[in-house]
Amino acid sequence: MTMREAIERFVPNGSSVALGLALEPLIPFAAGHEIIRQQRRDLTLIGPISDILFDELLGAGCVAKITAAWVGNVSEGLGYNYRRATEKGLPHPITVEDHSNYSIAMALQAGALGVPYIPIRSLLGSDIARDHPTMRPHNSPLDGTPTLLVPALRPDVAIIHVQRADAAGRAHAWGSLGICEEAALAAKGVIYTAEEIVPAEVILSDPNRVLAPGEKTLAVVHTPGGAHPSPVQGYYNRDHAYFAEYHERSRTPEDFAAWLQEQVLDIPDRAAYLERLGAERWQALAIRTPLLAAPVDYGM
Repeated sequence: MTMREAIERFVPNGSSVALGLALEPLIPFAAGHEIIRQQRRDLTLIGPISDILFDELLGAGCVAKITAAWVGNVSEGLGYNYRRATEKGLPHPITVEDHSNYSIAMALQAGALGVPYIPIRSLLGSDIARDHPTMRPHNSPLDGTPTLLVPALRPDVAIIHVQRADAAGRAHAWGSLGICEEAALAAKGVIYTAEEIVPAEVILSDPNRVLAPGEKTLAVVHTPGGAHPSPVQGYYNRDHAYFAEYHERSRTPEDFAAWLQEQVLDIPDRAAYLERLGAERWQALAIRTPLLAAPVDYGM
């Protein structure tokens, strides 16, 4: 279906949404921009390192709560909208539930397994463990050693950008996957945005690369360039200049409002976004030297 239809049907106000699950690559910016255009409100954003997508959604007023390891602008540092929301309540106050990259992964893994929590030893003695509203210290019933119980996270929807998917809702992703698989299995449903839609035979030829069962899929959206400015392995590189430009143009609420109007609200879809970006800039991000993996043989 179209991006507009997918967001309208499956990301209602008040949803918990997992995004940016592969860390720096494969961030579903096209989906995030459609969430902004549809003026979704009171969302809970879940993820490890979102780069600037969480910051954009915060500045647009879409977010009530952040459950994440880090929010900002990876190559530039600060996320100005995140700071304004947490320090000044602008555009409105938000709740922040801190995690480490490891604990957010374990929370989603618990959700994927259908268990109430996973015990870890990481974070013991840290401020995150001390101040967290739901993590609990606990002595192991097996050997009495201290552990920390990390409650399961089960997002309403995970939005995952992938290299390719088929019409039956099965998707392939490769490279740095972060916690895409854990989130896809933990979420109640998954929206895939894909660089390519391929025949089922292509997906089934490499079943180990499928992220999650097709039954979990809510929608598949053909979205070439859907992760720009983040990279997609084998398709395009990171647009470093875009992140630097965003850093400069989000320093004040007024500057960010102008950026948002220009880069998101005045653009109807991803095709128009890429047209505005320009062919020369887009082509400069193209993969120059393919690096193919060795083929595998699934024969019996």
